[in-house]
Amino acid sequence: MKKILTTSILLTAVLTASVVLAAETATKKSSSPAADASAELPEEPTPSKAKTFAPPVYPTNVRVETNVPYLGVDREETADVYSPLQMPKEKLPAIIVIHGGGFNDGDKARPREINITTNLVPQGYVCMSINYCLRKKKGDVTWPQSVYDAKAAVRWLRKNAERLQIDPDRIGVIGCSAGGNLAAMLALTQPKNGFDMKEPNGEFSSAVNCAVDFYGAVKLMEYHDMKMFNKTRAEAPELYEKGSPVNYAHKNAAPMLIVHGTADATVPVTQSEALDAALTKAGAEHELVIVPNAPHTFNLQPKQRDLRPLVFQFFEKHLKGGHGAKADVIAK
Repeated sequence: MKKILTTSILLTAVLTASVVLAAETATKKSSSPAADASAELPEEPTPSKAKTFAPPVYPTNVRVETNVPYLGVDREETADVYSPLQMPKEKLPAIIVIHGGGFNDGDKARPREINITTNLVPQGYVCMSINYCLRKKKGDVTWPQSVYDAKAAVRWLRKNAERLQIDPDRIGVIGCSAGGNLAAMLALTQPKNGFDMKEPNGEFSSAVNCAVDFYGAVKLMEYHDMKMFNKTRAEAPELYEKGSPVNYAHKNAAPMLIVHGTADATVPVTQSEALDAALTKAGAEHELVIVPNAPHTFNLQPKQRDLRPLVFQFFEKHLKGGHGAKADVIAK
């Protein structure tokens, strides 16, 4: 009898220790700092697999106006506006930053987006990092609202140009993954395509001067079924075609820089190659840069290559090089 009791006690102790160890391990994982911005993230995470991010740590070397209600007070999605601590006398160009996350996840103040904004602002830009309509539960249809939101950000900048001390004729955009798709939509779509809403601030143009697309899915019928439509490709091919920037390529499109890694296991590099082919066929100004061995999801400083000189030069040319009238041409 004593032997049985002793064995039972020992077994209970082992089980208790295992439970405590598992709980401690889970706690450590959930409280770990945010992942490096260049680490790979799932494009369409489920609640059980979504990464846990620490609260944003905003930089102190630039001025940040957080949670600006650019879509109106009735929308929970907001923007962060970054500007130099010491504003020059002349008006600055502006750049919209659009986060990724498969149209289901992501945030304006994750490490990747903060990396982009804090690298661009010291180069002489005002940056606006936006949140936009995301899928929150099964059955939600978030497209084309995400496109409407991105275009509303451009109009908001023009409306607030005087207060922000920016030039409303010099606005660019950079987006990563899902944000890359939206950046391409801003560069390529025109009012005749039906994405320009009257509210908010419909009196202003949503045209941009240039766009940078980092590893965005741009030819959706050759990608996969997407939850933002709440329909499969077989059920609604017309939606997938409408959500594909490749279908809006035209000669007078805003100049584009497209960047993609060869080791991208989430969005195949063939997606950017398809956009390159469509823009080449249309005769539009653009450049495709392939980064050997780069995975999906990286900021301006992946270990494979420092992309800051490339991006800086692109924006310098198209936002500071006398191209200010381009947006007005596109808007007509």
